[in-house]
Amino acid sequence: MQNEKAFVVIGACGLIGRPITHRLLEAGHAVAALDIDETSLSKLAADAGQRRFLGTKVDASDKSSIQQALNAADAQFGPLDGAVNCTYPRGRNYGRHLLEIEHEDFTNNVSLHLGAYFLFMQQCAVYAKRSGSGFSLVNLSSVYGSIAPRFEIYEGTSMTMPAEYAAIKAGLQHLSRYVAAYMKGTRFRVNCVAPGGILDRQPESFLSKYKQHCTDKGMLDPGEVLGAVMFLRSEESRYVNGQVLTVDDGFTL
Repeated sequence: MQNEKAFVVIGACGLIGRPITHRLLEAGHAVAALDIDETSLSKLAADAGQRRFLGTKVDASDKSSIQQALNAADAQFGPLDGAVNCTYPRGRNYGRHLLEIEHEDFTNNVSLHLGAYFLFMQQCAVYAKRSGSGFSLVNLSSVYGSIAPRFEIYEGTSMTMPAEYAAIKAGLQHLSRYVAAYMKGTRFRVNCVAPGGILDRQPESFLSKYKQHCTDKGMLDPGEVLGAVMFLRSEESRYVNGQVLTVDDGFTL
């Protein structure tokens, strides 16, 4: 196929990673799907059918694991055109309320999540510089990397917006800008998509309060952020670099 490209999706079996993988395959691209869940990778492979697909178990916190996966994808598909990072690693006691968080748990979760994003960005940049071809990396951030939480929408539920998550996603957005600036002149670019809330069986009371801050639907289906991802990985966005594209139905207005 003339317009076929090759992409890596890490966290490919997750809530957003799975539909991104399917969308790329449906568009005729080759996809290297990376995840730590081998069972789910097997299901993705079955869904891919005869399309060009490579499923690889990867530990997002392990440098050699990422390097081997990128090299395997390159060996099978040729030069890689980009990647999407949808990973969501969490450690023990993740998600506690602010006044209950232990310092050890906070640092562990930031290290796991933001550290994994750093490592994948770094290794994609190393790969792109070595290959000399254009490479577009899209990181999945969050609106809570830019604004303070609306804590009132969590009242009456067991949910909260973890402090670790806010630190991670804010750090991810600035780290992406840092890498974009550092890699100037190499044809490597990195951007973030910052979704608002994604539907995942949340309580009805939470969904109702959340929607009051939006302009139409409220919480979004995972597939409704794919347009932004597909734009940023495409040639149509070739002069977009170091940016954050928010998809939140007006939640941050």
